[in-house]
Amino acid sequence: MRGLQTSLSANAARTSAFSLTELVIVVVIIGIVAAIAVPRLSSGARGADESALIGSLSAMRRAIDIYSAEHQGEFPGRKGDGGSGAANTAAAFISQMTKYSKVDGHVASARDAEHPFGPYLRSVPPLPVCANKGSMTVLIDVTNSPPLVVPGTQGWVYNPRTGEIIGNCDDANGDGSRAYDEY
Repeated sequence: MRGLQTSLSANAARTSAFSLTELVIVVVIIGIVAAIAVPRLSSGARGADESALIGSLSAMRRAIDIYSAEHQGEFPGRKGDGGSGAANTAAAFISQMTKYSKVDGHVASARDAEHPFGPYLRSVPPLPVCANKGSMTVLIDVTNSPPLVVPGTQGWVYNPRTGEIIGNCDDANGDGSRAYDEY
C-alpha cells in the first residue's frame, strides 16, 4: 500500500506543473491581447488631451467674451496692465484675466469700488497637447486673424485686437482630421 501512495504522490506532483507548451500558449495569448489593447489605450490618451484642449479654449474664450462685455467691447490685453500703460502684451492679457479690473483695463489685486470686474480666470491653463505641452505662456499676435502658430515654447497665441486665441500647435489631432490650431 505504501508503494501505491508514493506512486500516486509522484504522479500528482508531475501533473500539477505546467508544460512548456502550455506556458508558450499563455504568453502568445497575452501578447495578442497587449497588441490589441496598447494602441487603444494610447489613442484614448490622445483623445483626453484633445478634450482638455477644447475645454481650455472654451474657458478662455468665454472669459475673453465676458471681459469684453464688461469693458465696453475692449478685449483683454488692449489696454494697460496695472497702470503701466503697456498694451498688447502677454503680461497685460494675463493680469487682466486673473486680477480685478476697472472699465479702462487697469488692474488691482483686490476688489474695490474702482476695480469691480473679474477675475475671469484663476490662471492661464497649460497647453495640453504638442511639443509645448504644459506651457502656460501667451504669445501676442496683433497682425493675424486668426493668430498664427509660432514655433517656440509658448502655449497659446492671442490677438488682443480681435480676442481670438489658439493653442500654439499645428500638429494634427488624434484622428488626423484637422490641426490643433484650428480648434
